[in-house]
Amino acid sequence: MVKQAAILVLADGSYYKGFAFGASGTAIGEVVFNTGMTGYQEVLTDPSYSGQIVTFTYPELGNTGVNFEDEESDRPQVKGAIARNISAIPSNWRSRQSLPDYLKAHNVVGIAGIDTRALTRKLRSLGAMNGGISTEILDPEILLEQVKAAPSMQGLNLAQTVTTQRIYEWQEPTPAAWEFMEAAPDVKEPLTVVAIDFGIKRNILRRLVSYGCRVIVVPADTPVAKILEFHPNGIFLSNGPGDPAAVTTGIETAKALLEVDKPLFGICLGHQILGLSMGGDTFKLKFGHRGLNQPAQNQVPDSDRRVEITSQNHGFALNGDSLSDSAAQVTQINLNDRTVAGLEHKSLPIFSVQYHPEASPGPHDADYLFEKFVKAMQSKKEAVAR
Repeated sequence: MVKQAAILVLADGSYYKGFAFGASGTAIGEVVFNTGMTGYQEVLTDPSYSGQIVTFTYPELGNTGVNFEDEESDRPQVKGAIARNISAIPSNWRSRQSLPDYLKAHNVVGIAGIDTRALTRKLRSLGAMNGGISTEILDPEILLEQVKAAPSMQGLNLAQTVTTQRIYEWQEPTPAAWEFMEAAPDVKEPLTVVAIDFGIKRNILRRLVSYGCRVIVVPADTPVAKILEFHPNGIFLSNGPGDPAAVTTGIETAKALLEVDKPLFGICLGHQILGLSMGGDTFKLKFGHRGLNQPAQNQVPDSDRRVEITSQNHGFALNGDSLSDSAAQVTQINLNDRTVAGLEHKSLPIFSVQYHPEASPGPHDADYLFEKFVKAMQSKKEAVAR
């Protein structure tokens, strides 16, 4: 196989030479790293990575190829991909396409053959920064000009670029072969959940369906009145990309939903939006949390202080101090840096987590949160019936 030259240039002026995989061209975005040892296809198709170039720290990429069951959306969402080694010949019974061919078909630029360990150490030291991959601009100085002209992730409302453009109902449950725990609640009639799509992963929708929910997905800017037309038993605020403080419409929607007396559940960006709606502030993390082994510890008074190993993917976090006088209480913290990992309203059935309990990829420690949401909806439904 003839290798095509490619170059990666970072905003600090450093650059790495390698070879291309995937499409030819130029991609500019925020360069981040993911420490997971598996799940590259789920990462590439997760809308939360919109606007970013992902460095995979695991040294081999593409060994199992690509299939159509593990996609978290209908296409890759990343701006670009960075790897140490690439396998062009996959080996897996579910594989339908090689990773290079898959990225090429979706016009995603990748670079391999560089020292991803050195790159990761740089990003840990200096922080996530803009960068560019190119197969056509091989002069570092010229590519650096484009990188410096690109907008910072801070202040970007990317949820509006990845949200659905139509309202639809999701009906597919989690495949039994994925070995999640069985749905515990005995749901006699489907509970209606309206999921506000800020960049939602498909496995979140699958988990809700598996727990007995009828799931209606709506665009990020859907008015509250339209949401309530579906007579939901609960409302879900999804994950998504970009700066949460820039998603002003979503924050206003969340504020209004706090007044409708229905269970609310938020994940990742939805967690941050919920915190902002209750008077909190967010800030940009130095290099973010992106991986499958982030420890989150229970902080509820008189609790067992249980630690869950979680899947995370975010570059912003809630400021815990900003929530001290709000209606929210911090329920979990990330043990690596003490940032807020979970919230709960002090008197209403409203809660959120910074991590991904639906995994895909990652551990299933926090899958019980879907059961918690379902039980809150059942309890509210029964109370209204009485």
